[in-house]
Amino acid sequence: MSTAARELRGRAARLARLMPSGPSSAARTPFVLLVVLLLSGGLITLLLLNSSLSQGSFRLSELKKQTTELTDQEQALQRDVDSRSAPDALERRARELGMVPGGSPAFLGPDGAVRGVPGRATAQPRPSPSAASPSASPSAPPSASPAGEPGAAPSPSAGAPAASSGPSPTPTTTGR
Repeated sequence: MSTAARELRGRAARLARLMPSGPSSAARTPFVLLVVLLLSGGLITLLLLNSSLSQGSFRLSELKKQTTELTDQEQALQRDVDSRSAPDALERRARELGMVPGGSPAFLGPDGAVRGVPGRATAQPRPSPSAASPSASPSAPPSASPAGEPGAAPSPSAGAPAASSGPSPTPTTTGR
């Protein structure tokens, strides 16, 4: 038996050498394909994510630029509004339109009592161009009062603003 066992061993050894003893290469192929697919899928996902982020970054920079432009435009418009709503500009524009400062105001109390004596609004004489203040417009024609008196005496409310939001129930003074 010892010789038969040795022969068998020798024969099995020769057959074992002809046949691969480890795992086959066919079982390794699906694993390699799976790894390649996972890596390529991750790479494509990373590429799409990167391009999406860069597109968002470009959009953000465009919106910041647009915000800056709109802020500059808003500030320019606000400066324009401020310059046109200054008291001297309002007075000059009102005089160009032929408006005159109002006369003495009268106020009605809640009980119907009249406070103050109402007065007619009259036109003030135009200052000469040499003595004119920067707010006076020399090109505007002198305006006539409602009674047709171009040289009427100045009213006591000559320092009052040309435009008013309406009478208040009682006269008040402000610290401005």
